[in-house]
Amino acid sequence: MHDWLVTYGGGERVLQQLLVLYPDADIYTLVYDRKRMASFFPPERVHVSRLQRLPMATRLYTKMLSLMPGVWEDFDLTGYDLVLSSSSSCAKGVITRPDVPHVAFIHSPMRYAWDLYYDYYARSGLLTRLFMKRWIPALRQWDYVSSQRIDCIVANSHYVARRIRKFWGRDAVVVNPPVNTSGLSPNGLGDEGFYLAFSRMVSYKRLDLAIQACGRTGRKLVVIGGGSQEKELKKLAASFKGVDIRFTGRIPDEEVKSYLQRCRALLFCAQEDFGIIPVEAQACGRPVIAYGSGGALETVVDGKTGVFFDRQDVDSLLDALERFERLEGEGAFVPSAIAEHAASFSEARFRDQMAAVIAKTVQSVKGQGGTL
Repeated sequence: MHDWLVTYGGGERVLQQLLVLYPDADIYTLVYDRKRMASFFPPERVHVSRLQRLPMATRLYTKMLSLMPGVWEDFDLTGYDLVLSSSSSCAKGVITRPDVPHVAFIHSPMRYAWDLYYDYYARSGLLTRLFMKRWIPALRQWDYVSSQRIDCIVANSHYVARRIRKFWGRDAVVVNPPVNTSGLSPNGLGDEGFYLAFSRMVSYKRLDLAIQACGRTGRKLVVIGGGSQEKELKKLAASFKGVDIRFTGRIPDEEVKSYLQRCRALLFCAQEDFGIIPVEAQACGRPVIAYGSGGALETVVDGKTGVFFDRQDVDSLLDALERFERLEGEGAFVPSAIAEHAASFSEARFRDQMAAVIAKTVQSVKGQGGTL
């Protein structure tokens, strides 16, 4: 079970690795963009919901939130003897037989229903606010109730496990997501003196902090990615006359790898549930200067593979940059050691840990009268 298959990202990497464990498994999803996703998930494997029949469903699916609980409960899974879900929305809410284990990998409880509700509400228009007032309370109730049906909840970080405990009252096993570190390594040539910021250009990623910190101090910065804030961020960068701040736009993976290998450090200013990009930078032997909250606390080792800043503001980031450069001058960041740390988040590690969790859950359900 996977919320939707319309773009390829971290959640889809998890799904791919689950399919390595169970190569003959069927995939159930809300909507499926065949043009974008067929090369990753062949259509003959995918079962879609009735919402797929609606016009422009793969574009407008986020507007169908009030329909999602009922749609997921419509899927008839009585013919299966194991159910795995990969969810940050409603996919974990399917109904299974009492004797069938359901293991749910939770990327996050629905943030727009829980901890980010007030942020989404503040940024929404009047019509959207009216719908949120009408539908979100009922969605929260369903989200809580459906979470109680899961046999084993797996969180992608301790940060997410804490949120699961707070909102659902459930304990979770922590298994960090898979990161494809096998094709990433230090280039052996050292850095080229520029800092790197790499993410979608949306407000919560806080790329503005990286641009302002480098702009004020004349540090070189390369920004990779695109998104709704692109024009705004380019305008901000242009206000720092004579400072080398370059935007690459969206670029192929091989070019991203080259920038990761050559940068002085990655600037990671967002609060993420986990955060794959910092692990990829470390796999290339490069340190990370990260906001010290959320998943970054579990992937970056302060003083060894990077440094943290404790507030999401420019002054705090500038303090971290100065500390990083001081430690760098003392030889604190060894590329081979940084890459070795990143290898602990590999795809093989993820599969081994998930296989162990699934086997334990299956045995537990059998011990309670299951018929596997």
